[in-house]
Amino acid sequence: MGTPIELTIDVTEAAGLGMPAHVAVSVFLPDADGLAQPPVVCFAFPGGGYNRRYYSFDMPDGSGGGEAGYHNARGWIVVACDHLGFGDSTIPDDDKLDLDIVAAANDATVRAIMDRIEAGTLVDNFPAVPGATRIGIGQSMGGCFAIVAQGNHETFDGIATLGYSGIHTIVPTRPGQPEATWPWISRRSPLAAPKIYNLAALAASKGPQLGDAEALKEAARKGEHPFQWSFHWDDEPADWVTLDMEASAGLLDTLPPWRSATTPACGVYMVAPGAVALEAASIRVPVLIAVGERDVVPDPWAEPKAFKSASDVQLFVCPRMAHMHNFAHTRTLFWERIQNWGDGVARMRSLTATIAD
Repeated sequence: MGTPIELTIDVTEAAGLGMPAHVAVSVFLPDADGLAQPPVVCFAFPGGGYNRRYYSFDMPDGSGGGEAGYHNARGWIVVACDHLGFGDSTIPDDDKLDLDIVAAANDATVRAIMDRIEAGTLVDNFPAVPGATRIGIGQSMGGCFAIVAQGNHETFDGIATLGYSGIHTIVPTRPGQPEATWPWISRRSPLAAPKIYNLAALAASKGPQLGDAEALKEAARKGEHPFQWSFHWDDEPADWVTLDMEASAGLLDTLPPWRSATTPACGVYMVAPGAVALEAASIRVPVLIAVGERDVVPDPWAEPKAFKSASDVQLFVCPRMAHMHNFAHTRTLFWERIQNWGDGVARMRSLTATIAD
């Protein structure tokens, strides 16, 4: 895998924030003569607390370029994107962003990049790629934004939700530990004065709560972040797990390359039951639901019911994998499942076009 092309895409008009806004992306190109046929462009979106380099960092036993490198070697163009409020993209004040604005900016980013890819103007010496299949993969919060973008804008020819529930996302704690409780806030409710629908449960909870930064820091200092069990499988390198969870708790002055210093507050909407039910139910393109054996999707086998209009719904549960999929020793199984799903979407799309003609 070569050096990625680093771009910023102007999304000022799409975001409608009343201020200039851009999205930072890294484009990973395969060799032109090794381009998959039919061609696939994979747009990859990270989860809360992570940036676009989640898709290209290497674990100690990696072979180069992480997930982006894996798909590149098999002919895909991969575009890893920082959402608004993440990484190197514009970081507006928290009260300016909601799920729909972030999704609209992501949609504008996809369309701008695809225009360049199809016209052959993305980079010198790489040919035009007309008619490529565009797929969107999103891990955790990135899966939420992918669902909203597809429901609102029909951005992709297929989407993969990786560790996000279209029904109700719940972050589990280690067995025997108090359960985490997350506020249920309607997307109609402003974050400045939110209506919380499960106040009684929050008041009675003895487990970790979203927003209690000091409690999370103290737990991490004592040896285990409350969400470590759900985020990382037990056989992952201990020093890497510690690094990632200390970054999550805000204990590090220098973040690892895959981590974002910011996550917009609108992410709290995504953990309410039915947070994206309407968008999920309206999606008509193929959907891949892919999760780890230990993840934030309580019942993976119920998830297809969220995508009532989808033309094709597939499910994969990866063994010996927790929520942060790209740290797991079994991650290549996960990547291969995404790869063969995306290639299948492209082939079916090509065949459908032939039949239609």
